Amino acid sequence: MSWFSKNYEKVALAGAIVMALGLAVLGWTKSDGVKEDFGYVPKGAGINDTAVSAADLIPKALQSMKLDHSLTQGMAGDRPVDLFTGIALFLSNSNPDKPLDPLTGPPIHPPIPNTWWLEHRLDPGFADSPKRDPDSDGFSNMEEFLAKTDPTDSKSFPALIAKLMYVKDESLAWVIRPGYGDGGKFPFSYEDSKKQLNKNPPGEMIAPNEVFFSKGPMAKRFKLLGSEVRKEMSPKTHVEMEVTIVRIEDQRPNKKGAVYELPSPILEIRKNDFLHYDRTAVFSLEALGLNGTEFKVEEYTTFALPPNAPKKDFLLKKVDPESVTVEYTDAQGALKSLKINKGSVAQKND
Repeated sequence: MSWFSKNYEKVALAGAIVMALGLAVLGWTKSDGVKEDFGYVPKGAGINDTAVSAADLIPKALQSMKLDHSLTQGMAGDRPVDLFTGIALFLSNSNPDKPLDPLTGPPIHPPIPNTWWLEHRLDPGFADSPKRDPDSDGFSNMEEFLAKTDPTDSKSFPALIAKLMYVKDESLAWVIRPGYGDGGKFPFSYEDSKKQLNKNPPGEMIAPNEVFFSKGPMAKRFKLLGSEVRKEMSPKTHVEMEVTIVRIEDQRPNKKGAVYELPSPILEIRKNDFLHYDRTAVFSLEALGLNGTEFKVEEYTTFALPPNAPKKDFLLKKVDPESVTVEYTDAQGALKSLKINKGSVAQKND
């Protein structure tokens, strides 16, 4: 048996030791290369070193988190100061080198006091500041100031009647014509500007307190109250003559109780002298984002503002092609009447 065979284990152990030493030397040389090229410093080299970068700042950060970082309102005497811009100052057109204090200077936009702008955190520095609408409710800063409402809250606004616009009227002209009577009974015919026609069936006569027509346009709208003979001056012949006057009562809900007096008979050539109207106003509310949205209200009916509100606090008292009149009770309980011209919003009519 050879020496190598007898000492195999010793030879293998010695080879392993030599290999380990070689790897150690190689690692040390590589570390030096990294240090030289990249400034590498091994971690944990000293007793006060740590393996986590800036770990010594953690206690300071924890202590900072316990401090009160909330912002508080600054004060200059008894006056609040904006935390970012300080007390706002303005310049005079006549003396731009001298700043003006809005609290001690004259009103920028009379009659609005300067304090009103500051209280609502609004900028009065624009020429049209009184006309601006920061909360987009349809009312300007001036209107909100006069009404004592909040110009920055869209749910706080002046009375909506001020923004009611009369767009146009939709009127129906109509005429009821009594025929020749007999024993207090009369036949009737109807026609209107939409070319709708109606009349009693042939031979049918309407007696006092009866409602007519039974069907068709204006069915069951009119009631005959009675008739009487009067002496009247003829506008054409200027001769006094006896005329039979028929009285009929309107049964339409918004005109209930209206009485019309008509001569019997009314000839074709005179029918336009006895026209009546069913008038409807077309409105739009120029506020709350409803600008240009039209809604209709019949004359002598109540309505709400905005149109879908549950309480109908307004009465359309009168409609004609050029204007309407609206009645309502204000916040103080006083009955108010407003006239609105066509194409414009409300005007007080005290």
